[in-house]
Amino acid sequence: MNNENKLHILVQSFSYKKSGIPKNDSGNGGGFVFDCRGVLNPGRIEQYKSQTGMDKGVREYLETQTAMPAFINHIKGIIDITVQDYIARKFDHLMISFGCTGGQHRSVYGADVIANYLREKYDAEVSVLHVEQPQLN
Repeated sequence: MNNENKLHILVQSFSYKKSGIPKNDSGNGGGFVFDCRGVLNPGRIEQYKSQTGMDKGVREYLETQTAMPAFINHIKGIIDITVQDYIARKFDHLMISFGCTGGQHRSVYGADVIANYLREKYDAEVSVLHVEQPQLN
């Protein structure tokens, strides 16, 4: 299957405080928005404040000191139903967004983990956008 016929999945992180929930410009709307603010925030710990969800220390903290692994496992179960259905029905677009307060730690981690999961499991075109990262770096 060439890329034009594949399901295109945009996975993104954003800040509720700065940018708000991203708009879906695909023309069909829909998708998922997951609120990561219920997971402990590594950004409140001094050593992680300047880091992001892509940094090893933040990732380890989220994986061992928070409920993030359970949160991600639940998300996998939810999105699997839709991704499988969209592929079977030959839909062309799905947006999955992760938000947290600053768009730096939890949402970035969630977006990256789910994007990698989707790439490994499905024959789909997966892209990632971290809305706040350009401003942070």
